[in-house]
Amino acid sequence: MFVGVESIPAAIPQAAHAILERLWDHGHAAYAVGGGIRDALLGRPGHDIDLATDARPEQILDLFPAGHLRGTFGTVDIDGTEVTTFRRDHTYRDHRRPDTVSWTSDVVEDLQRRDFTVNALAWGRPAGSPTATQPALLDPTGGARDLAAGLLRTVGDADARFAEDALRLLRGARFASTLGFVIEPRTLDAMRAHGADARWLSSERIHGELRRMLQEGVPSAALRILDDIGSLAVVLPEVTLQHGVAQSKIPGHDLFDHCMATVDAAAAMPGTSERLILAALLHDVGKPATAAHGHFIGHAEEGARMATVVLRRLRWSAATTTDVATLIREHMFQYRPTWTDAAVRRFLRRVGSAYIDDLLRLRQADNVGSGQDPEVDALPELRDRLAAQRESGAPMTIAELCVDGDDLLAAVDRPPGPWVGAMLERLLESVVNDPRRNRPDVLLSDVRRWLLDAATGA
Repeated sequence: MFVGVESIPAAIPQAAHAILERLWDHGHAAYAVGGGIRDALLGRPGHDIDLATDARPEQILDLFPAGHLRGTFGTVDIDGTEVTTFRRDHTYRDHRRPDTVSWTSDVVEDLQRRDFTVNALAWGRPAGSPTATQPALLDPTGGARDLAAGLLRTVGDADARFAEDALRLLRGARFASTLGFVIEPRTLDAMRAHGADARWLSSERIHGELRRMLQEGVPSAALRILDDIGSLAVVLPEVTLQHGVAQSKIPGHDLFDHCMATVDAAAAMPGTSERLILAALLHDVGKPATAAHGHFIGHAEEGARMATVVLRRLRWSAATTTDVATLIREHMFQYRPTWTDAAVRRFLRRVGSAYIDDLLRLRQADNVGSGQDPEVDALPELRDRLAAQRESGAPMTIAELCVDGDDLLAAVDRPPGPWVGAMLERLLESVVNDPRRNRPDVLLSDVRRWLLDAATGA
């Protein structure tokens, strides 16, 4: 909802206000710019406020000696607030960044090089303005009008904007999704014409935009825009391969539709996490490769392998990659109320306590994506039984056994070796089956007996 210019001053942090005031006091033009102004006009929780000025980097550093120059584009970091000299871009031969950048004293020229009109907004004062002059909104491209209309439009020629920087394709999809805006027809046509240019983007830049798409709003809205313009087939081809793969779940939905509904359900869950949303997005990527006669045998294992490839390619951390692969590998579990308590403990041990809650959430999201109640498959009962076993203190890891490797070596006359780890694993399995056996005398007696049996061939 467009709330108007009066919302801007309160949205600018005190530290940013102080920087603006110092720049103004020394005769410089200075403005708060970009997404923070856009969000303030919409009454949305804002992102960090960026500042722009006609002061050159060395002049900014003279006024703020504690600042640090970042990169080569004239940005000075002042205690976390970025202040950038007005600039003009030149040619973009690599579809990613301008070949050269030069400074300008004209804030309008700086705003007109930006991607979308709703981001080409500035609030501040021009150079040499009297102290009494009140800061004002500067809107040379009609961004406020487009905000009020819920319209996403490029600044100037749409074809030129996307030819300059292919990241704008992903940003356009994200803005339209998170803001709930309609993409202006000529802008959308240009996105479609340049959709394949996403191939020029680095994995790191794609990673940054995808993370924000998945964590803001309804992820499928952005992903479907990327799919429509041809960029999803470049950045996530594994997901687009799900088009046309039949699913006997929601009438009219194929596997791609199921994937979109599942990732939206995961993103909407209270307490959701990045790994859960990624697992929901990629949980069925193994199905196209394993499809045979209406079945997808082994798709969870293949999906875990493929998800590992995808996340490594897109520079997700090793820890997140492992977490997502684990959730996908385990997501086809089949619980039955007839499970014994020992079976529940074995399931908990196999999956791991660190993953079990997100695994159940993934199943809920998968159920929603299949047109079912999220709690089918007796999930409430399984959740309660898992909680009971976790609260019981039953050992689930080797570290929770009442004996360790040193105890085993002290109990038998045998040198260290791989047999120690194998014995501890066997002991854990026996204790998971019956937690009452987690006593030193019982476990060490088992070890002596097993070693004797192995030596005699019994």
